Amino acid sequence: MAGTSVSQLAPVIQTAIGPVVLVSGVGLLLLSMTNRLGRVVDRARTLARELRNASDVDEGAAVAQLHILARRAGLIRSAIALGAISVLFAAILVIVLFLIALTGGQAKWLIATIFIMCMLSLIGALVQFLRDVNLSLHAVRLEVGDKWR
Repeated sequence: MAGTSVSQLAPVIQTAIGPVVLVSGVGLLLLSMTNRLGRVVDRARTLARELRNASDVDEGAAVAQLHILARRAGLIRSAIALGAISVLFAAILVIVLFLIALTGGQAKWLIATIFIMCMLSLIGALVQFLRDVNLSLHAVRLEVGDKWR
């Protein structure tokens, strides 16, 4: 470790830039997802309050909307969890890259595995995010009815 110079770490730093950029990008995606979750929760609270307080609310439609909102919240929650796991794997990857460089070890399989886990988590997050978007459009169609087309 004492024999490792800054010039020997430069390629590691260059290699670590990719995962660091990934952390930044996924962070913005997580921000978007948490905003969506907040809007879903706010809408569910408003709809539940209207359902309790108003007699002229179409109870069947409101309950259907609440069910959709609950499903959406679950999808967004899992998307956020998978996105956070992806960021965690990216951070672990950066640490592993430096540890391998400092110890002079070889662990290509470990680096590849961590990167693959990072990408699979990100893919899972994006799939859940798309499912939420599709479900939100379904909710709009239910609310608007035939006027949607």
